Amino acid sequence: IANKLNADQVETVIREGGARMPSFRRLPPEDIKALVRYLVYNEDVQLGNKDRMSSIIDLKYSIDGYNRFLDPDGYPAVKPPWGTLNAINLNTGEYAWKIPFGEYPALAKQGLRNTGSENYGGAVVTSNGLLFIAATSFDRKFHVFDKLTGQLLWETTLPFAGNATPAVYEVKGREFIVIACGGGKSKDPSGATYVAFALPNGKLK
Repeated sequence: IANKLNADQVETVIREGGARMPSFRRLPPEDIKALVRYLVYNEDVQLGNKDRMSSIIDLKYSIDGYNRFLDPDGYPAVKPPWGTLNAINLNTGEYAWKIPFGEYPALAKQGLRNTGSENYGGAVVTSNGLLFIAATSFDRKFHVFDKLTGQLLWETTLPFAGNATPAVYEVKGREFIVIACGGGKSKDPSGATYVAFALPNGKLK
C-alpha cells in the first residue's frame, strides 16, 4: 500500500473509510497510528496494556469469507427465484416488471427452469427499447429483452460467463455490441475474451 498512498492518506482511509471499506474512526488514536506505521513502514508497534479499552472492537472476531446459505447440493437454501431482473418505473417508483434471471444448467436439464441465479453485471438499453444483458454466472447466457414487458426476445451462450456491462458502439454506420467474458463468479474454468455482435442495420436508430 505504501506504493500507492502516503502515511497521511492511509490514516485518512482508516478514519473515514473508502470504497467498500467502512470507517474505523472509533479506534483509539494510538491504534490508528500503529496501523499506519505497520502498513506504510512495516513497523511492529507495541501498544502496551491491552486492557485499556472495553469496547466491542477489542473482541477477537474474524471473518472467513462471504459464506452463502446453501443446501446439501450446493444450491441456495431458500425458495426460488434465486436471482431476478427488475424494471422500475421511475415516475411512480413501482416495479414495471420482475422476472427470474439466470439458471443452473444441471437443474435445467432436470426440467427445473427459470430458477434465477446469482448475476453480476449491468444492462444497456437502446433507443428502440431493446435491453441487452449478460450477467448470469452459471448459464453463460447473453440476453435481449423488451424493456417495456421483460419478454425475452433472443439469447445465446457465451464461451464464459459475462459478468460485465455490455458496450454499444458504431463503426462506419454499423452498430455493434461487445461484452467481456471472464468467467467471473462461475465455477466453470475461467477465461478471458471479448465477444462482439453486429446488430442489424437500422434497428437501433
